[in-house]
Amino acid sequence: MSKKVFNQIKDLVTEDRNPATFDIDTKSTLQILKLINTEDKKVALAVEKELPNIARAVDLIVNAFKNKGRLFYVGAGTSGRLGVLDAAECPPTFGTPPRMIRGIIAGGRRTLVRSKEGVEDDFKAGAKDLEKNKISKKDVVVGIAASRRTPYVLGALEKAKKVGAKTISVFCNPTPKLKIKVDVSISPILGPEVIAGSTRMKAGTAQKMILNMLTAASMIKLGKVYQNLMVDLQVRSEKLVERSKRIIMMATGVDYKKAERYLERADGKVKTALVMILSNVDRESAEKRLKEAGGFVAKAISN
Repeated sequence: MSKKVFNQIKDLVTEDRNPATFDIDTKSTLQILKLINTEDKKVALAVEKELPNIARAVDLIVNAFKNKGRLFYVGAGTSGRLGVLDAAECPPTFGTPPRMIRGIIAGGRRTLVRSKEGVEDDFKAGAKDLEKNKISKKDVVVGIAASRRTPYVLGALEKAKKVGAKTISVFCNPTPKLKIKVDVSISPILGPEVIAGSTRMKAGTAQKMILNMLTAASMIKLGKVYQNLMVDLQVRSEKLVERSKRIIMMATGVDYKKAERYLERADGKVKTALVMILSNVDRESAEKRLKEAGGFVAKAISN
């Protein structure tokens, strides 16, 4: 069994040695940081090459959301944690219900804070964890794995395909021989890590950038952003209340007191407050306009 895994990983880009860092262990602190920084600069360029595939993935996700589907991130280790992180940040930022975007990590919640080696090797567990969440053909599953071979992730993708869900892979190695065919493959090729095999570094950075794009672009396409302002955030903390007021001020030009007053009248809903101010209408009319505009503020104020 071990030789089989050895053969799977020996040719992976993410497992190779980086010739630029062969002697990193002899460098000064500043020299080490410069080497890491030089490698990190390559990440955005690698992600840029994948933008057409990322755009296809976003369109799949938006279509799923419009048809009451959900987005699932599935990963192990760092990849799983990044998926959970991105999913967790969407409700406060974009006002999405918690069930809409879910992060699933091999080994469950405890592995978020403490690594549990071996759980990524369970092919069937990926499928079982999706079954627990009642995966359906309306949903989209994003499998995240730097190596492209993580059994847990492949098991989840296979299960998703069987039920008819759309599938997206975010791997950091070429995928021509991947046995499980996905609807969209996103594969930024970053070269070897600064420390061979430490995919929490460049691979993790690339994955974080891509997941940010998937959800942020999807939320923009769903009308949760006006201009470049988040207008569907949930005002559940003092900071978010004050941020909401500032957003209203920036978008409309009103002063602090007026922004506060309109936010209260709109029952804490920034979108509603914006339409009330920009279209000079009451709350009921603003809510009606937003509904007719599909939640897009720009459309609501142009009616």
